[in-house]
Amino acid sequence: MTAAVSTGVGLERVAVRLPGRVEKVTDIMRRTGHDPAESRLFKTLFGLRHSPSLAPGEQWEDLLTAAGREALGGGHASLVLYGHTLLTQEFALRGGFADRMRARLGLPGSRFFGLSHINCVSVLRGVEIARRYLRRPGVSPDDRVLILGGDHASVHDASRVMPGMAVGGDGVIAVAVRPRGRARYRYLGGAASRDARFHRKDLSADRAVLFSQVCREQAVDTALRAVRDAGLTPADIDWVMPHLSNRMFWSTFGRLTGIPRDRICTDLIPERGHNFGGDALMALEHAESTGRLRPGHRCVLLSLALGAYFQAVIVEVEED
Repeated sequence: MTAAVSTGVGLERVAVRLPGRVEKVTDIMRRTGHDPAESRLFKTLFGLRHSPSLAPGEQWEDLLTAAGREALGGGHASLVLYGHTLLTQEFALRGGFADRMRARLGLPGSRFFGLSHINCVSVLRGVEIARRYLRRPGVSPDDRVLILGGDHASVHDASRVMPGMAVGGDGVIAVAVRPRGRARYRYLGGAASRDARFHRKDLSADRAVLFSQVCREQAVDTALRAVRDAGLTPADIDWVMPHLSNRMFWSTFGRLTGIPRDRICTDLIPERGHNFGGDALMALEHAESTGRLRPGHRCVLLSLALGAYFQAVIVEVEED
């Protein structure tokens, strides 16, 4: 099937920065008082083995700055969007975060906004907001939006453990979105959904089961609506870049969508695990760096979050 007419918006190459320390998920679970049986579940069934964590002396803002600078490549962005899940992070408590980041990125006159309260879909939602911003009347073809993503999870262990679901790490992503012109990934379509029944983080056992069911259903529905929005069918999809929560979830997703399991890029789960809203773009960068992507490949980027929120973006790989 032929893709829909392009919106003229593209994503440039994704920059990833990881801290200098990797911790075992079982160690994090033990520190936070979780049952050893749950730790074994995370390791054996979910495939979660390691989680990146800031090493002593490292600063979270340094990771954000390094990723942002690489994504900008010496260029400019009139808008910076920082997507994050955790509402309280150590660097923000010192005040002046936005001004410091603008200065360090060489963007003193640019607007800087945080995207939050939608948890792990915040980064992909940033892509949609950037797309709308770059379609405004009179936009310059040289304008760009810089999207930053990730959370300083290790500052508070209890916040990084999502019982029965995942453990969050300290990885950072950055990507520039531009109008028209050539970019590595052309935006083809997208979709979002939510189910407000799960707005509280702490769920009873019964509601946790229902939440898991809703996540399966809504992840599939949101991805398929995004595929249709792009003018495609599931058979036209070459790769899925998923939320790196656990591999069992994505085996079910592949069965329900008909997308082959070997086309769902989950191989970062044991090595890097879940990194909040940056997961799908980390998977995309990993697929790029390992030589899997070819011009013309269509990819579903998919995030889901407590809340419950879901976001899918379809991109097509362009020539270098």
